[in-house]
Amino acid sequence: MADVINSRKAQQNDLMADFKKIVTNVNLNSKTKILSPLTITLGDEFQGVIKDLQSAIEIIIQLEEEIIDKKAHLALRYVLFEGEIETSINTKIAYEMLGSGLTMARSYLMELKSDNDRFHIIIQDKIKSKVLNDGLRVYQGIVDEWDVDKDFEMINYFLKYKDYKVVADKLKRNRSVIWKRERTSKVKEYISLKNVILYLGMQ
Repeated sequence: MADVINSRKAQQNDLMADFKKIVTNVNLNSKTKILSPLTITLGDEFQGVIKDLQSAIEIIIQLEEEIIDKKAHLALRYVLFEGEIETSINTKIAYEMLGSGLTMARSYLMELKSDNDRFHIIIQDKIKSKVLNDGLRVYQGIVDEWDVDKDFEMINYFLKYKDYKVVADKLKRNRSVIWKRERTSKVKEYISLKNVILYLGMQ
């Protein structure tokens, strides 16, 4: 489950349009990883059922990078909970399902609204939960420093092309300036940390 942070303070029409596009794109690009698609439930929230931990972590990263790609003025708060669903899984839309897993996930999402963390992983492996949460806290510390209007376009090019020279050419900017911004924006640190978090999700 996830919700949009401070959605009531944002420009509602633009925010919700971006939110819907991002959720739709991730559903389309991750069909094989999803048991019940990410479904917007309360306007600024979604829920879904993912087939395994690795897929869930990959989808969280995809959502974050879709926000960057779309230059969307929104941030998501996530709960990934491993728990029981007592009814059959609805493969068309994430409605009409019941179980302690869904109830607990929603409870944790409500609790997270009073916390500074945007990511909360609760799986049966407590040690892995802690390590993933620690990694995502550092991940958040990098991502949340980026400005939508000043940084997202450049970051998106770095994620696609990696090389600062190519990024500078794409942006028609001075290579030295882009090299410096790569360092100050911690782009390489982001990519390395993302790889670590994705690897942890595979174990």
